Amino acid sequence: MGLMEYLLNQLHRAVWGPWTVAIFLTVGMGFTVKSGFFQVRGFGRWWRCTVGSIFGDGNQKGEEGISQLQSVCTALAATVGTGNIAGVATALTAGGPGALFWMWVCAGIGMATAYAETMLGMKSRIRDERGGYICGPFLYMESLLGAEWMGILYGGLCLLCALGMGSMAQANSAAGALSYSWRVPKSLAGIVLTGLVLLVILGGIRRIGWVAERLVPAASGIYILFSLLVILPCWRQVPGILASVIRCALLPEAAAGGAAGYGVGQAMRYGMARGVFSNESGLGTLAILHGAARDPSGEKQGMWAMFEVFFDTIVLCTLTALVILCAAGPGEGPGEAQGAALAAWCFEVRLGTVGELFTAGAMAVFAFATMIAWFYMGRQAAAYLGRKMGMGEEGLWLRVIYPLLFLGAV
Repeated sequence: MGLMEYLLNQLHRAVWGPWTVAIFLTVGMGFTVKSGFFQVRGFGRWWRCTVGSIFGDGNQKGEEGISQLQSVCTALAATVGTGNIAGVATALTAGGPGALFWMWVCAGIGMATAYAETMLGMKSRIRDERGGYICGPFLYMESLLGAEWMGILYGGLCLLCALGMGSMAQANSAAGALSYSWRVPKSLAGIVLTGLVLLVILGGIRRIGWVAERLVPAASGIYILFSLLVILPCWRQVPGILASVIRCALLPEAAAGGAAGYGVGQAMRYGMARGVFSNESGLGTLAILHGAARDPSGEKQGMWAMFEVFFDTIVLCTLTALVILCAAGPGEGPGEAQGAALAAWCFEVRLGTVGELFTAGAMAVFAFATMIAWFYMGRQAAAYLGRKMGMGEEGLWLRVIYPLLFLGAV
């Protein structure tokens, strides 16, 4: 375990080193400037075109794909996951309060990136053998950049990500939370989660969209309510907490005065890493999820992608951070507890046993929603790779082998 932990830490440092942050910020700022800071300047417009139109034509269904609302909820299912609870807790533990500030920066810049990648995905999507869509960065890398090798590489990495971040990491967090709070054996939690995922994926993208449309809004609304029940009684602390977040993010002296290990670089690295893990802007996955939408408007789908990043990080991640910082200052908590256990402890401190049980339940629901969305994203990558390797889109590879691999990962 010592060697494995060392190798994983070295890999984490390599992937989330300064060069990754530099690339992410450069690309995001490039899109931000090219769009005239649309995520800020055009706030009223994209808000009206997204949340403001949710009861209009956004829920019309057709034979060519899923409804716009289902597409949005499926995308939110992928972004609103364990990163909003366990990920935020881990970022605050490792990077201090300043990590939250860099999550905000990640979201602000990432909104422009999400808009761009989604529009590119809509412009390059193609029909599959069933009349649906294959969509994602692998296609626009090939068709718009002329770099087929890059598309194949991305497709392979996306498939691995579906079997890791999209299934293993989510199931592990959910099982850990249920074991910690509900005393459910991890093996039993894994079996139940696998069975539920199987029931949903048997129905394809339509059933995934149907489940996401009902599960994500309800789960998010309940989570917001419980978070506010913790934060509002501590409202006098909130201004000081927000000031501490900014100081620790930008001032080395403030960071040095906190707990050991906190620093501007540490806050930036963990804030950016957990921000991308949570809202997925820049990963290209939003292009895959919005490609199934019946609405052919790339611009409108791009604005929905912006909203998803905003809601995931600016709203949900901020609420989780405030819950933790209100209930237990950085470095405090139940012993060495981190991640989901720390978040559950904070809810328990303020709301009693109900708060702890709620956190575990929310983790399980968010993880489940993320898993079914990531199954679809991995399937899109598998379909693209199947075409490239001459295995077809609907053969044994896609109908049997990939689903078994995904369920095994869960």
